[in-house]
Amino acid sequence: GFGRQGLLTDYNAWSIIVAIVTMTTGSALLMWIGEQITDKGVGNGISIVLLFNILSSVPSDFRNLYYKFVFGQDIPMAALRLVAVAAVIVAMVVFVIVLNDAERRIPVQYSKKMVGRKLVGGQASSIPLKVNTAGVMPVIFASSIMSFPVVIAQFFGSRINYDSIGGHILLMLNSSNWFKPERPVYSIGMVVYIALIIVFAYFYTSITFNPLEVANNMKKSGGFIPGIRPGKPTSDYLNSILNYVVFIGACGLTIVCIIPIMVSGLFNVSRLSFGGTSLIIIVSVVLETIKAIESQMLVRYYKGFLND
Repeated sequence: GFGRQGLLTDYNAWSIIVAIVTMTTGSALLMWIGEQITDKGVGNGISIVLLFNILSSVPSDFRNLYYKFVFGQDIPMAALRLVAVAAVIVAMVVFVIVLNDAERRIPVQYSKKMVGRKLVGGQASSIPLKVNTAGVMPVIFASSIMSFPVVIAQFFGSRINYDSIGGHILLMLNSSNWFKPERPVYSIGMVVYIALIIVFAYFYTSITFNPLEVANNMKKSGGFIPGIRPGKPTSDYLNSILNYVVFIGACGLTIVCIIPIMVSGLFNVSRLSFGGTSLIIIVSVVLETIKAIESQMLVRYYKGFLND
């Protein structure tokens, strides 16, 4: 525990060393297990370990939902609440699947050119721009920044005056205080959270996708977007489309992350393991694993076909 000076008083140096060694060893063991799954499976070893960790809490979460909304009600009301909870969960899963796989395809036409005595080229292609380009990273960045002042404040313990302006700001930054009917003013922190998600979605996308580089590569290979001149006009067009697509993806991420917080605040339900960020991780890992299995089966089919 923390004493009045904000220093550790209940733990000696040996217990701290044991805790550090235990957590480090456990992390290394999990990384080794993930590498084994990657080498002897279909890949995504660390992601699969993380997926199992999230899914291990799902039965207790369903149990909590049952006792919160269904238990103790008469049969018609219990059935109605059960259907409503199931409908919300299914709708969230479907929404995350659509958000994860949605993409904007920009058509690209390649001009014909002479190679030797043959006329090659002229084929049509497309540039797929994923709606959720940054994945779950904007949510992780935003949550980390929001929780950083709260974690720092915990080191000072009772020395924090939560009746002051700084104390109220700390309470606003804590998502567990949002959507509380008795303290509606603390939900202002949600606006900061949404703004951070949108900002980091644009920031992460700007790092992973460079419209100018794509436009130059298209120009070198003789490709162009119909109706758009090669070079800088193509880059500006890609940038405008990308800004529009990223904003839609950021809004989708915001909806997925805010709904579990809203349910937790309004109905006093403990935070669900398959809500928000965890649901995005579950869906993305499952879809990537399915695609990896399909590609492995396709390769095996072609090997068997060629050997025959």
